[in-house]
Amino acid sequence: MSSEHIEQQLQQRVTEAEQVISAYLPPVDGMQRTVLEAMEYSVLAGGKRLRPVLLLESYRLSGGEGTLAEPFAAAIEMIHTYSLVHDDLPAMDNDRYRRGKLTTHAKYGEAMGILAGDGLLTYAFETAAKAFDQVKDPTDGTRVARAMQVLANKAGVYGMLGGQVIDVESEGQPGMTLEKILQIHTLKTAALIEASLMIGAILAGADDTRITQMEQVARAVGIAFQIQDDILDITSTQEVLGKPIGSDARNEKTTYVTLRGMDASVREVKRLSGEAADILRQMPGDTVFLETLVQMLTVRNH
Repeated sequence: MSSEHIEQQLQQRVTEAEQVISAYLPPVDGMQRTVLEAMEYSVLAGGKRLRPVLLLESYRLSGGEGTLAEPFAAAIEMIHTYSLVHDDLPAMDNDRYRRGKLTTHAKYGEAMGILAGDGLLTYAFETAAKAFDQVKDPTDGTRVARAMQVLANKAGVYGMLGGQVIDVESEGQPGMTLEKILQIHTLKTAALIEASLMIGAILAGADDTRITQMEQVARAVGIAFQIQDDILDITSTQEVLGKPIGSDARNEKTTYVTLRGMDASVREVKRLSGEAADILRQMPGDTVFLETLVQMLTVRNH
């Protein structure tokens, strides 16, 4: 399959994901319209739509049909966006630009930035729960309930939020180890990617072996993705990346790159990407698109 064809397929899937996300955003009206506007601004400010694309692709690849996965695709992008909105706040990374645009707190104020993140997190679960409206039999209901559990676990204190806690407490502190950095990457970055691939498989009725394989693929991709992000924070530019570079150094953050060096970091990204692709090749079905997407994500330049 040519790279041009893959790019076309990716763009089609991104467009599909954006249509799904837009359809589930709440209307901007009422006396609380400012927070609703800030939520919409945050979600529609751009991005790769990686997580919803992965979720919907996992659903299709696992034999899923229909729109049961769509509320979860929208929900996981809302959760991802809330994490970025809060990550950009003055108490965290204090960034004023993301994806080439003002961050939410820079545009709407710090208080509304906090509230917009809170709103997105809460509304994400309201959105995911709309999948129950499509349930036709008890089996579907069980799958949706299990998917909700995975979403909550991977987003919470044992997943993304837990990783953020370790990350914040580690900034500027001596004694950062490779083990701790990998734990941060596993929780803060990989957990939502794990949720995406696992939820797609769960909703499609995949067995536990397939769901575990999806989790393993996602973990490798997530860690590689974050190491590549650390690489780009050093090697890229604000124009290409769409956000300020050098934030790791500015915040005195020890990263995989500062501990292992650039060459070793590049090799590890390649190894993890290959590990994910190898697991995918063992699965039944046409995994070529997903394999190629994994490669594109882990060697990206923005």
